[in-house]
Amino acid sequence: MDIATGVGILSGISVIIGLIMIDGGNFAAYFDKHAVIVIFGGATAATMVRFPFSVIMHGLPMGLRFAFTMRTVHPRELIDEITRVAELARKSGPVALESAEVSDPFLAQGLRYIADGYDKEFIRDTMERDRDNFLQRLDEGSKVYRAIGDCAPAWGMIGTILGMVTMFANMSDPSKLGPAMATALLATLYGAVIANMITLPLADKLHIKLEEEEISRTLIIDGVLQMRDSKSATLVREMLLAYLPDHHRTEMAEAA
Repeated sequence: MDIATGVGILSGISVIIGLIMIDGGNFAAYFDKHAVIVIFGGATAATMVRFPFSVIMHGLPMGLRFAFTMRTVHPRELIDEITRVAELARKSGPVALESAEVSDPFLAQGLRYIADGYDKEFIRDTMERDRDNFLQRLDEGSKVYRAIGDCAPAWGMIGTILGMVTMFANMSDPSKLGPAMATALLATLYGAVIANMITLPLADKLHIKLEEEEISRTLIIDGVLQMRDSKSATLVREMLLAYLPDHHRTEMAEAA
């Protein structure tokens, strides 16, 4: 689980609650149903115009799932694990990979292909297709959240303008000035909070995870293909070290 995502959102909410408490703790003053309708209804409508409905329906839940629960695996850990199973395959043959325990499901999939005797081109095409499809879904989730983050402040401004129009149109009726002013101010507040505390940070988090997954899965594909060619564990390890920065290569070389 990615603890930073949950901690960050909770910290932001705590800051807002703390500021409200300092001002007297009147939470009812910070709620306006018209502002809620403007922000959530408007942002939803704009997102539906921008993306197909199917992309929204799987992009939103997938974004939440991977932003909070996706496990990050460092390439160094993957290289060590691939080196271990490559040594096992070299000593005991490809069939031994059927019982090899690995932590990454994508790597486990590649090892099954080797153990079942699939040819190299099939393994390459299938795993690259799986990688590309997974990265595309992550990218779609990131784009959906970024789209919401882009339009929420704009709809906040629309809510502000509508509230000001209502306020100026009813200057002769003081009872309507308060609700109109609340809509004007709270719409901007809601749009800014949703965009800058939730949707845009989630979009950036998903983009970072996309880049990490692209490196990790490409590394796994190269390692699996080298094992399919019965390369030695040392050769596989040296080839995969190219995915690491120079200082990490030096550390792994010293550890070896």
